Amino acid sequence: MALTGLGSAEQLRDPDYTPPIAKAIPLGIQHVLAMFVSNVTPAIIISIAAGIGFGTPDIGAMIYMIQMSMVFAGIATLIQTIGMGPVGARLPVVQGTSFAFIPIMIPLVAGKGVEALPVLFGGVLVGGLFHALLGTFIGRIRFAMPPLVTGLVVLMIGLLLVKVGIQYSAGGVPNIGKPEYGNLESWSMALVVIVVTLGLKFFAKGMWSVAAVLLGLIAGYVFALVLGEVSFANVSKAAVFALPDPFHFGMIEFSTAAIVGFCLMAFVSAIETVGDVSGITKGGAGREATDKEITGATYADGIGSAVAGLFGALPNTSFSQNVGLVAMTGVMSRHVVTYGAIFLIVAGLFPKFGALITTIPIEVLGGGVIVMFGMVASAGISMLSEVTWNRRNMVIFAVSLAVGLGLQVEPGALQHVPDTLRVLLVSGLLPAAFIAIVLNLILPEELAAEAAE
Repeated sequence: MALTGLGSAEQLRDPDYTPPIAKAIPLGIQHVLAMFVSNVTPAIIISIAAGIGFGTPDIGAMIYMIQMSMVFAGIATLIQTIGMGPVGARLPVVQGTSFAFIPIMIPLVAGKGVEALPVLFGGVLVGGLFHALLGTFIGRIRFAMPPLVTGLVVLMIGLLLVKVGIQYSAGGVPNIGKPEYGNLESWSMALVVIVVTLGLKFFAKGMWSVAAVLLGLIAGYVFALVLGEVSFANVSKAAVFALPDPFHFGMIEFSTAAIVGFCLMAFVSAIETVGDVSGITKGGAGREATDKEITGATYADGIGSAVAGLFGALPNTSFSQNVGLVAMTGVMSRHVVTYGAIFLIVAGLFPKFGALITTIPIEVLGGGVIVMFGMVASAGISMLSEVTWNRRNMVIFAVSLAVGLGLQVEPGALQHVPDTLRVLLVSGLLPAAFIAIVLNLILPEELAAEAAE
C-alpha cells in the first residue's frame, strides 16, 4: 500500500502518532486480513476435536467460539495498543488466538463434547493469570528459553499439527475408514487452497502476499461452491447480533492437567511475545524494546487470555505475521492497529458472520491448515538457525525431539500412566520442552569444547 500523505518519516516511527483516519483505517484492516484465518482456526480445530464441529447438533457452540475468537482478539489487542496503567505495550501489537496451546487442548477435549469445555476454560483462566504474573520477572527467565528451546518447541507445534491439516484435507476425522476418505474431490479442494496461497505468497506483492492464506481459502471456497460442497443452512439459523456471554458453557471447572498444561505453555507464549515486541520496535522504529514495553506486553497477554476464558474464548498471544506487516509498511502507529481491533470486535458481535465461516468445507480449511502449520514448523527451524550446533546442543535437540515425537506417535506407551499425567504427556510437546530446558540448564558447556577438538 502506498504510504503517501501518511506523515513524515519521524512521525511514522512514533507509536503515538495518529495518521489521517482515511488512511489509518485501511492499514488497520490490513492487519486484520493478515491474521484473520490464523485467529479463528484454533476454535474450529478444538471444536472438531471435541465433537461439536461441522455437521453436529452442537455446531452452535463452534459458531460461538469463532465469534469470541474475533471479539477477544480485538479486546486483547486494545489492551496492548491503548494500555491500562502498567498493562499493555502501547505498541502496534496484534493479539490473536494462539496455536501454541492446541496440542495441550486437544487431549483435554477429545471426543468429550460440550461437557469438556468448562475444564478447558478453567485452564485458560488460570493459565492467563499465571502468564500475566510472568510479566513481573520475564526478563530474568529468558536465559532458560534460548533459541535452542524456543525453536524446538515451535518446530514441535508445527510438526504435531500438520497431521490435522492432512486429516482435514482428506475429508475429516469422522470419515476416516470410509471409502470417501481421501478421495480426489476432497484433495482437489485442499490443493486449490495450497496452490493459490503459494502462488500469491511468492509471485504477488503487498497485501496480496500478506493475505495469501485468506485469499487461498477464498479461492478454495469458490471451487467448493462450484462442486456443490457448500451448505448455508447454519447461516439462516444463526442470530443476527449477540453479545459475549460469561460462562457460556457453564461455570468453569478446574483440573490439574488443564492448569499445569496451560501454565507450562504460558512460558513459551511469553517468550514468543518478547520476541514479537522486539521485532516490532526494531522493524518499525529501529530500536530495542524497553523493559516497560516487554513487561506491559506480557501483562496484556495474560490478562487478555484470562478474560477470554471467562467468556468461552481460547488464549491469546501476539501474532508474528503482523510484526512483518509493521516492518513492510513502516507504520509504527499503535492507533492504526486499534482501528483493526475495533473492526474485529464488531465482526465478532454478529453470529451470522461466524456461521458463514462454518460453511467452509473441512477440506478447504485443511489446505489452509497445511500451509499455516507448515509455516509454524518453518518458523521453528528459522529460530534454530541461530543455534551453534556443537555436540552439546545436538544432544539436547536429539533427545528432546525423539521423546516428544515418539510419545505423540505412540501414545499407547503411556497406558499405565495416571490420567492427569497422561493428558500432559500424550502430545509430546511438554515432555520435549521440559527435557530441552532441563538439559540446557544442567549440561556443562565443556561439551562444546569437545566438539572443537
